[in-house]
Amino acid sequence: MKTLVVPFFIPHLGCPHRCVFCDQEKIAGARPILPSPHEITARIHEYRGSAPGRSVEVAFFGGTFTALPRADQERLLAPLQPLIAGGEVVKVRVSTRPDAVSADDASFLKRMGVRLVELGVQSMDDEVLELSGRGHQASHVEEAFRHLKKAGIAVGAQLMPGLPGDTEARSLASLERVLKLEPACLRIYPALVLEGTELARRYREGGYAPLSLPAAVTVGKQMLRAALKHGVPVLRIGLHPSIELAAPGVVLAGPEHPALGQLLESELYYDAARVLAAEIPRGSRVVLSCHPRRISDLIGQRRRNLARLKEEFGIEVAAVQPREGLGRTVVALAWGGGERSVDLLEL
Repeated sequence: MKTLVVPFFIPHLGCPHRCVFCDQEKIAGARPILPSPHEITARIHEYRGSAPGRSVEVAFFGGTFTALPRADQERLLAPLQPLIAGGEVVKVRVSTRPDAVSADDASFLKRMGVRLVELGVQSMDDEVLELSGRGHQASHVEEAFRHLKKAGIAVGAQLMPGLPGDTEARSLASLERVLKLEPACLRIYPALVLEGTELARRYREGGYAPLSLPAAVTVGKQMLRAALKHGVPVLRIGLHPSIELAAPGVVLAGPEHPALGQLLESELYYDAARVLAAEIPRGSRVVLSCHPRRISDLIGQRRRNLARLKEEFGIEVAAVQPREGLGRTVVALAWGGGERSVDLLEL
């Protein structure tokens, strides 16, 4: 049974910087106010009551948790201690900056039951970090990983392709460098231009050009494939939609899409299907197969992948069938001349 995540948002609190892309209130849809101990326990009990029997994880999203005054950190984590001891809460997760994690911070988090820390890495290219006003270097990321792993805490990483000075090659190099640190999970957030940010000013003055949606798909699917090849789960691609982000005029530019993650996944499956389609005669009628949980990815949004196969290769897809025996990244194509398959991770 899937773990139930109880979220608390602490946007921008504790953070000593205002990066060029950042407006945490719009991103998280929350004001920078710490929840009280009573609010924390009340929400946990509310979530547990709505889904009895499920394991509970408490997650503090946004902000820079370890840059908060230690008293505030304790105030947030203290109400969880009896729940952790009683088995009602099985995991605690926080987010922070790479340059706000010392050995002492890591030891404190471990004592207080934190089992996963997500680092806002964004890039491992020092020039990109400087142009984005991050206030830290790639070496701080590596140091934070060392401190947290030594304390026995799993580490996740958030990456943001498309920042000032970034390129496809730099984004992929950043990912490879992070993967060598063996993260527990990843999030990929292509940069958006939000009203009221420094990035918005640069965009209006012509000093910054965000990724187009096709460009974000191209680099994003490569990042997703590389993460999957390394066995690292990608928890989310693209910012979580909020009322604030959906308001007119908030997102000025950039690769905004309501289902960017599913779009990237369907692109990976199309890449596999087109490799197979290129090997058979035009005009063939074919049957595609994949793991049952990947049918929608293979078909594509609005059946786009099937239409593209017809346009590009002249083949007619008679059916898309689920097959339990296929791996989750394998696509098979059958036609009058037999059947072939390919693993999209090997492309």
